[in-house]
Amino acid sequence: MIKITFMGAGSTVFAKNILGDCMCREALKDSHFALYDIDKNRLEESAKMLSVLNSNINNNRAKITTHLGVPNRKKALKGANFVVNAIQVGGYEPSTVIDFEIPKKYGLRQTIADTLGIGGIFRALRTIPVMLDFGHEMEEVCPDAWLLNYTNPMSMLTGAMLQGTNVKTVGLCHSVQVCAYSLLAALKLFDPYQCKGNSIHEFDSLGYRTEIAGINHMAWLLSIRDKNGKDIYPEMRKLGRKIVKKYRGGKEKHGNLLRLELMDKFGYYVTESSEHNAEYTPYWIKNAYPELIDEYFIPLDEYPRRCVNQIEGWKKRHKEICENPALTHSLSHEYGSGIINAIVTNTPYEIGGNVLNNGLITNLPSNAVVEVPCLVNSNGIQGTFVGALPPQCAALNMTNINVHLLTIEAALTLKKEHIYHAAMLDPHTAAEMKIDDIISMCDDLIEAHGNMLPKYK
Repeated sequence: MIKITFMGAGSTVFAKNILGDCMCREALKDSHFALYDIDKNRLEESAKMLSVLNSNINNNRAKITTHLGVPNRKKALKGANFVVNAIQVGGYEPSTVIDFEIPKKYGLRQTIADTLGIGGIFRALRTIPVMLDFGHEMEEVCPDAWLLNYTNPMSMLTGAMLQGTNVKTVGLCHSVQVCAYSLLAALKLFDPYQCKGNSIHEFDSLGYRTEIAGINHMAWLLSIRDKNGKDIYPEMRKLGRKIVKKYRGGKEKHGNLLRLELMDKFGYYVTESSEHNAEYTPYWIKNAYPELIDEYFIPLDEYPRRCVNQIEGWKKRHKEICENPALTHSLSHEYGSGIINAIVTNTPYEIGGNVLNNGLITNLPSNAVVEVPCLVNSNGIQGTFVGALPPQCAALNMTNINVHLLTIEAALTLKKEHIYHAAMLDPHTAAEMKIDDIISMCDDLIEAHGNMLPKYK
């Protein structure tokens, strides 16, 4: 029996997608799903939901166990073949609030703050120690297991696991899967609202061929061809410039304008959303040019807003998912079950995965975590060789990789100076703040996090 341990199983919707997908694959129907969380109520909700799915779509073939709190964590991990990580350390309150409100006192504004920037740095610093604990327990009780990490900041957490443990780890994100889809939607060439079924699956059926590589949330659509093999990038760039000219500063909102501007100026479309990329580069959120916020429709404080809406929305979704005896599920777009199935059955599967570079992208550091095409089979997950990125794309990636590597260094060495270094080299933070204020802000954030962080020297 394959054992799949889900860390952070209180994320009920995500557990439904990943583990429900496993129930949709014949080779995984008889799996043992071990659910782990530190929140008793959320853990019970997820177990109830999965039990209904197991009955409705799987003839009760799967085994489901629950494991509450740190004392039971090792039991959840023992003998696992695969471990899915979806934890959030600190939650919305107090951690996300801290990540936004303290920088705001220094005039530093953010949109998402979960991948880079000062918020991403501190999200990593409070999450890495917990994940290293997972990793060391995995080394002891399931040393051959694969860790599928879905938690942000993806590059920092995946890199910390690969540097700080012997656990086989891959980082998984949705942005590669929907990159071309989002480009054509941004250009008004594909309307997801006109689809009869799953819009992403319908888009996939159109047969676009793409090559994507870089780093998580800043990987690059290096090529895009239609089903006949024609290079359609030139016309995409031309249309993108027209869209920017039409919508920038206008009254009609366009949700992905910033990415189209980046494509125009740097030549390539980036995988993650405009609200994310607004804080990965120093060009957009600027106190000296406040008009840019409205011109590019940049949603400041977007992540806290989402958190509040999700908390409120869960009251309704809870009934739909956890109190629905007719609950069902069909295969989603997530990579997780496809990876597990490929390794178990030796059925080749391709993903966009976050792995240690080690020469896959020749003009990025070997110890960086990169997002590249990967082949999955019974040998595990193997990144494929990409070669050199366009130099301007590699240069932008490096501004983010600098922060990744220094944050990981801070977490592994517990040296406070590396927290300062990461923050001082962050593109958005450095563009807005004086160096002394950056250090002072870091000190305030360390103090506010209290016991959520280890002691730094």
